[in-house]
Amino acid sequence: MTTIVYLPLDERPCNALFPAQIAAMTDVRFVVPPVSALGNKKQAANHERIAEWLLKETEGADYAILSIDMLVYGGIVPSRLHRLDEQECLRRLAVLKNLKSANPRLRIYGFNLITRAPAYNSSEEEPDYYAEHGADLHKYGWLSDKMERETLTPEETEEWSRLQTRLPHDALHDLLDRRRTNAALNEAAVRYAQQGTIDFLIIPLDDNSRYGFTALEQRKLLHSVEANRLMDRVHIYPGADEIGCTLFTRVFCEIKQYRPEVFVRYSSIHGPAVIPKYEDRSLGESIKCHLTAAGACIGDSSADADVVLMVHSAAIGQHEMAETGIPFGERHRTYFSEINYREFAQAIRMYSSKNKLIALADVAVCNGADTVLMNLLEDSGLLPALSAYAAWNTSGNSLGTVIAHAIVASYYRKEEQAPERKSLEREFLLCRLIEDWGYQSLVRGDIVANDLPELGGEYFSIDHIREQVYELIRTKLDEFIRNRLADFQLDRYRLTEIRLPWNRMFELDFKLQRIEAEEG
Repeated sequence: MTTIVYLPLDERPCNALFPAQIAAMTDVRFVVPPVSALGNKKQAANHERIAEWLLKETEGADYAILSIDMLVYGGIVPSRLHRLDEQECLRRLAVLKNLKSANPRLRIYGFNLITRAPAYNSSEEEPDYYAEHGADLHKYGWLSDKMERETLTPEETEEWSRLQTRLPHDALHDLLDRRRTNAALNEAAVRYAQQGTIDFLIIPLDDNSRYGFTALEQRKLLHSVEANRLMDRVHIYPGADEIGCTLFTRVFCEIKQYRPEVFVRYSSIHGPAVIPKYEDRSLGESIKCHLTAAGACIGDSSADADVVLMVHSAAIGQHEMAETGIPFGERHRTYFSEINYREFAQAIRMYSSKNKLIALADVAVCNGADTVLMNLLEDSGLLPALSAYAAWNTSGNSLGTVIAHAIVASYYRKEEQAPERKSLEREFLLCRLIEDWGYQSLVRGDIVANDLPELGGEYFSIDHIREQVYELIRTKLDEFIRNRLADFQLDRYRLTEIRLPWNRMFELDFKLQRIEAEEG
């Protein structure tokens, strides 16, 4: 049995659990570290413990899928907070050479983010000074990058001057110094790919935009990748928390010598050209990136495709894209005129009648499902036609997750499936519907607006009322399952072990547990 060792980006379910759940659908052995070894939000994982675990587990393994952010910094949030110098970072990265020396046949698939620079004031996942200066720091990067490439407008020049005096020197120095260190680590990872230590590398762009720190660092890396003829081994595109799923699927396709063909169908003709919020390129080009990185290719027609990827896209991009909390009537007018929900649902029905494997990337709104589409699919009895679904957080997060699930499911569709494997595929689909639609689009907003104020809690402050919130979530999601997922006949399933990672309302951790029938 092929063995894959996996080091996640952090301890949250999207990174530590989703890839393992998809791997469980296959016949490969997937080894992950205990969650307790992966740190806790701003608390970095212990590097020596991680390195020791890797050396032990990869000794007889075939593949290693490794987050370099976890190996070097101790996780995604510590990568934005650390005070490590460049030499210490390079020393930690050299663990990869030790892995190869101990097991020369080990193939290493690595990923390392270009550090994000969010456009808002919040220190929830950033240094403390982001609470007051986050938006200004983002604008500083945006203007400095644009100034390097183009000419600033008079208004932008004035804003640049204001930022020079408004931003605290210590905060700016701290940010730029850390970014230089992190950029040097990315450059070192590219060198490792050139030398053969890393066999395949993804450098995801975390919450990026057309201009800014991320765009500037991306250009330098792209030039290096092209100059050293590494375009087949180093991919750079928008993403972050879905990369574990993507790389597992790429390794899976390599093991099985499987090159899936995916036909892509949009809900709007404008969809491929729209630039999603938090990203720097069109949705159509991002989808190519995700499919290529996962080991798939885009097919010319649905007739011979292994997967039909239904992409529910916005018709407007960037800041005009709706969030889950925005009522349908308050969305940009293109949500009414340039997306044909009915035709999209009709297409799903048609592909289902042809026994196609249908995967739905619900990316028309950010941070959850588009309830308009999901209501229509529910009313039309089309939810069971789906084999894979995702609608969480960013467009890239959803795409990487749903593509990975669909590719694995499509491979086993060609042979007689073991009942357990088929059940795991179905349960992952159900979990995505429950969290991405039920929780993120419906229950979360309901609790934040109607329950947290009475309980004395806030979106990022629930630790003191944790059990009451968990019980509210369970009650409301049980109702969602009964009323909205009735076509799946989930009477023998229960939600258990509900938890909110990082003590915030953003994402959900839970188990969908099968209740064994009583003997009578």
